[in-house]
Amino acid sequence: MTALTPAPTREPSVGAPSDAASEAVSEAVSQAASEGADATRGGLTHGLKQRHLSMIALGGVIGAGLFVGSGAGIAAAGPSIVLAFAVSGVLVMLVMRMLGEMSAARPASGSFSVHAEREIGPWAGLTVGWMFWTLLCVGVAAEAIGAAGIMAAWLPGVPSWAWVAVFMAFFCATNLAAVKNFGEFEFWFAAIKVTAISAFLVLGGLALFGVLPGTSSPGAANLTGAGGFFPHGSTGLVTGLLASVFAYGGLETVTIAAAESPDPRRGVAGAVRTAMWRIALFYVGSMAVIVTLVPWNDPAVRKPGPYVAVLDTLGIPGAGQVMNVVVLIALLSAMNANIYGSSRMAYSLVRRGQGPKALGKVSGGVPRRAVLASSAFGFAAVLLSYWWPTTVFSWLLNMVGAAVLVVWAFIAVAQLRMRRRLEREAPEQLTVRMWAFPYLTWIALAGILAVLALMTLDADNRIQLYFTAGLAALLAVVGRLRKR
Repeated sequence: MTALTPAPTREPSVGAPSDAASEAVSEAVSQAASEGADATRGGLTHGLKQRHLSMIALGGVIGAGLFVGSGAGIAAAGPSIVLAFAVSGVLVMLVMRMLGEMSAARPASGSFSVHAEREIGPWAGLTVGWMFWTLLCVGVAAEAIGAAGIMAAWLPGVPSWAWVAVFMAFFCATNLAAVKNFGEFEFWFAAIKVTAISAFLVLGGLALFGVLPGTSSPGAANLTGAGGFFPHGSTGLVTGLLASVFAYGGLETVTIAAAESPDPRRGVAGAVRTAMWRIALFYVGSMAVIVTLVPWNDPAVRKPGPYVAVLDTLGIPGAGQVMNVVVLIALLSAMNANIYGSSRMAYSLVRRGQGPKALGKVSGGVPRRAVLASSAFGFAAVLLSYWWPTTVFSWLLNMVGAAVLVVWAFIAVAQLRMRRRLEREAPEQLTVRMWAFPYLTWIALAGILAVLALMTLDADNRIQLYFTAGLAALLAVVGRLRKR
């Protein structure tokens, strides 16, 4: 790794920094600003069109966590899962607004890692950047394993590892070719996911009002029966809240992708401004439909899943296979997006002197070595899941278990500092503004810390929290040592 320029012994304050601190801040800002210009003079192309960004933003909120992971949340929280998704949705909306403000003002392929470096220090950019890279690469492995499982069930004669190899090779190759390939695949993947979830909401809405042929409206029977709205009390609500928070992970990728579009500021602004209704419609809306139409304690909610359970209740033929196709598409979409996002984050970190120089080479407008490195790490994680599923792979999953919350916390702190700086130096760049600044930013940061505190109440979540804290501490120490 290349050495970073020595930094001051204390972090500079926003109000009145010392001369040494001011010099260090200026140098960090200069370093990060050079990365922010990647798209125009660093080799990355502007291959993503506005329609790509719009559909990535729209479909990015619909992931496998919604289709698969929500079943465990419903089983734990019962009908109150709607409240859990609404509360966590507000938190995510605030985080995306903060990130949108910073990304629209200063677009960069490293997104929040660049902002953290500019406003907090190089150690913060390194910590949050490599933590997010690890999160995405482990996500690639988990999604590849899930997609291979679906294919192996359809074609049992082909071993699941072969499907993993096919998927990994295919999406690695498409990301190596050109950024427009990533955009096109995500465009069509997102279109299918949006169509599927929209059709589900339409059918569910018709059933709720009793106008769908062959069905009658259940009214509020499933919301008030079998233990009421809070069948497991506050404990169940907390579990559902944690499940819903992690289901929202992945929305940040659109701000990374925006740096490779012709008009990054316009792309980010459009994505962030539609976040509210997308979250309300797709997540909160679908949870409301599920727990109203199907009893929360129905075994089918856990397996084969809440969406299949609803479609079976409505008498939709082949519901299980239909949802398997949708889940497969969601998994492949996440794989594609994670390979892209991890490669751009690695490239951004290297450009700022926070990683191996070899990964920074760009050819054909694509950081191909970063793509290969990210794909290789993901494939290695898959092998670990086969060789040591309960030890090494489990440790990897635990290390990134709360990583998204750490990322959000850095985003909030960086936005607090960057907003003050922009108001002084370049107010014209504030094309997207955080609502009720700084009050909602502080509320969001308090909410993130509260969720982290809630994780200590459950043994499994507590283990994830400790592993993630260990990874964050290790990266922070490395960042601090590199500064010296």
